[in-house]
Amino acid sequence: RSKATVSVLYWGNPYFKKTEVKMVSLKLQARLAAKIMKCGRGRVWMDPNETSDLAAANSRRQVEKCIKDGFIIRRPKASVSRFRWRKVQEAKRKGRHSGYGKRKGTAEARMPSKELWVRRIRVLRRLLKKFREAKKIDKHSYHVMYLKCKGNVFKNKRTLLEHIHKEKGLKAREKDLMDQLEAKKAKKLDKREKLQAKESKRREKERAERGSTTKKADTATAKKTKKTKK
Repeated sequence: RSKATVSVLYWGNPYFKKTEVKMVSLKLQARLAAKIMKCGRGRVWMDPNETSDLAAANSRRQVEKCIKDGFIIRRPKASVSRFRWRKVQEAKRKGRHSGYGKRKGTAEARMPSKELWVRRIRVLRRLLKKFREAKKIDKHSYHVMYLKCKGNVFKNKRTLLEHIHKEKGLKAREKDLMDQLEAKKAKKLDKREKLQAKESKRREKERAERGSTTKKADTATAKKTKKTKK
């Protein structure tokens, strides 16, 4: 309102009737306040108890001071309250208001099975990609599991993780067995090599002994022949 009015009643004196005392106009202050606060005049509220101070504020700086002091306030925008909507949404999150009477459309129309499939497959593929980049699975395992995901083998992320851990456990067991076999094989080879080396040494010794005996025999025969010639 551009003008502030005050009604004064004189109950004691019967000659006086209800009188209306007109106050000073605050149009200028309302316009300046609207410009300063960047809103319309309708949203400008001026304190009726501080009319004298407001009337004295006839410059922009003085009006700014009144705004700072709280004599002039910008009213909030008139809008529809969201309280009731928030209340209903909170109840819906708990599962209320979702019976047969509240449903419009078939189950497939409300939540398409394809949308559920897309969400599930994206979760599984994201997990596989993450594990491959982290070197938790190799590219061959990734490819096999990718195709299994496509073939609807895994119901959710948990089943895929269980399968990955199971596969890793089996691979680790196989690797341990292979390492044990390799160790046994290497041990056998070492043993065989040692035996062969021992056998070759023994044979060489025998040959050397045979050679020495033959030489002795030859020398003995040579001596006998010499004696007989004489």
